[in-house]
Amino acid sequence: MTYYSPVGSLGADGADPEEDPMGASNAEELLPYPIPNDAALSPPAEWEELRDRCPVAHVRFPSGDEATLLTRYDDVRQVLSDPRFGRGTEAEDAAQMSDSGGVFNSMLAMALPQTGEAHRRWRRLLNRWFTARRMAALRPRIAEMAERLVDEMVEQGRPADLKAALGFPLPVWVICDMLGVPDADRDRFAHWSNLLLNLTRYTREEVAAGEAEFFAYMGGHIAAKRAHPGDDVLSELIAAGEAEAEPWSDTTLIATGLGLLIAGHETTANMIGKMIAMLLSDRRRWEQLLTDPSRVRVAVEETLRLDTNAGFGMVRYVDEDTDVAGTRIAKGTTVVCSMAAANRDERAFEHADELDLTRSPNPHLAFGAGPHSCLGQALARTELQVTLEVLLRKLPTLELAVPPEELQRVEGLAVGGLREVPVRW
Repeated sequence: MTYYSPVGSLGADGADPEEDPMGASNAEELLPYPIPNDAALSPPAEWEELRDRCPVAHVRFPSGDEATLLTRYDDVRQVLSDPRFGRGTEAEDAAQMSDSGGVFNSMLAMALPQTGEAHRRWRRLLNRWFTARRMAALRPRIAEMAERLVDEMVEQGRPADLKAALGFPLPVWVICDMLGVPDADRDRFAHWSNLLLNLTRYTREEVAAGEAEFFAYMGGHIAAKRAHPGDDVLSELIAAGEAEAEPWSDTTLIATGLGLLIAGHETTANMIGKMIAMLLSDRRRWEQLLTDPSRVRVAVEETLRLDTNAGFGMVRYVDEDTDVAGTRIAKGTTVVCSMAAANRDERAFEHADELDLTRSPNPHLAFGAGPHSCLGQALARTELQVTLEVLLRKLPTLELAVPPEELQRVEGLAVGGLREVPVRW
């Protein structure tokens, strides 16, 4: 039995919650969130049911705290685009995602400005690093590294785990390069990224220890960059801050480094594996791209939209009463916006459950929307496009080494992923 409870005295469709057809009469047995789903490449059945019958619903986080879930495209875009609402990490009544803590409820997360002019200034300075010109300049270096990793994978023989051989090492190399971190420390960064984004695997003590290790490492790294600036984002932020009235504190710089690590490694690393698995699960898609490589950019956007394993979504703290889908959401509510569920909303996308390599335009919400949209989306797009281009060119016979239904999800991670992506060629 699926249990969930619509928010407010009436559901979005006007139904009495006590008579909700999907079992909402027992408000204590709320739908757990993230919604359990064994299928790696198929969405939970609840997504469609929630969009149709209860687009503003009560759910329960792994911590046991209750929150409000949004699943329709227009509603998710409305809340994400509202500049009044941030993550609310400093609010005492904000729902905690996990008992273990983690990056979203950490001291470092609270160090970043969430709203207002301070947040706009922070984004403005960081945006200088993610311009189209910088991404174009970085593209050949990403392609060179991707080709090297593919060559190493081929040398090791088939079958291979594409995630381990290419998906994880490429983005961590890129983000370490951007932060001016030595290649020798890549494994440490990958460990911290996994530790701080996991909701269930680690204890609070393990997460706190990992956060302290990251803080100590980045503190020393930033001190070195202050003394000897380089061609990296931290050196540029230090210089930009010193040129303004309020220089950046070390804590803010460390938190920024953590944010770039999380956004620049774990999400893209997992998306590389999911993108290739989605395209190879019906190999006619791969053949389409081999025939017409100009569709690579469209393919990247469509796999981002159709990602059923996208993870937690974006959390927002509503600090004043607001109306969504005809429902009043009270001040002090933690709202989780499921971009993945919204991206399959038939109200926004024709044939929303189909992977269409001709879909354009494609205004998906994979990177969020509004003032908190993903800063690194240009970098993520560049990495995904380059990876797909390199694989199509170097391994045209690439295929999954297991049936798609045997692929397994990574459980407990705030960003979705696959345990392995077995391939052969």
